[in-house]
Amino acid sequence: MRCPFCGHEDTQVKDSRPTDDGTAIRRRRSCTACMQRFTTVERVQLRELIVVKTDQRRVAFDRDKLTRSVQIALRKRPIDPDRIEKMITGIVRQLESSGETEIPSKLIGELVMQTLKEVDDVAYVRFASVYRNFSDAGDFQTFLGGQAPSKESDEPS
Repeated sequence: MRCPFCGHEDTQVKDSRPTDDGTAIRRRRSCTACMQRFTTVERVQLRELIVVKTDQRRVAFDRDKLTRSVQIALRKRPIDPDRIEKMITGIVRQLESSGETEIPSKLIGELVMQTLKEVDDVAYVRFASVYRNFSDAGDFQTFLGGQAPSKESDEPS
């Protein structure tokens, strides 16, 4: 493992522990050259996944990109970080266990939307607005089933 600080290739593992959900191992490492410490995370990868974009380009699946997208949708929402990590792991496991190595980006987006809907309605709508490329308030209204959110007025009728 190359040191992220000085680039030296000789690092030592000082401590290894499984993550809380047991799906990864956190390793605390130390560089033998600069003595800096850093953490790495190892995860089981069942197969190499390739994402097929809508324009038919093929790119390697990036768990970090998926994580960033979900975290943006959940920003400032009261969701425990461990729950988010379990969500991401669940989505990745579904993709890996599908038996396919090439996964359409649309499938990934739909899985994320389905998972977010179960976790947080606001995050679900946030993600959908970007994923489905909403351009105005009417798109939100259509997506939410044609109903505009009702606000109760404090003024008497």
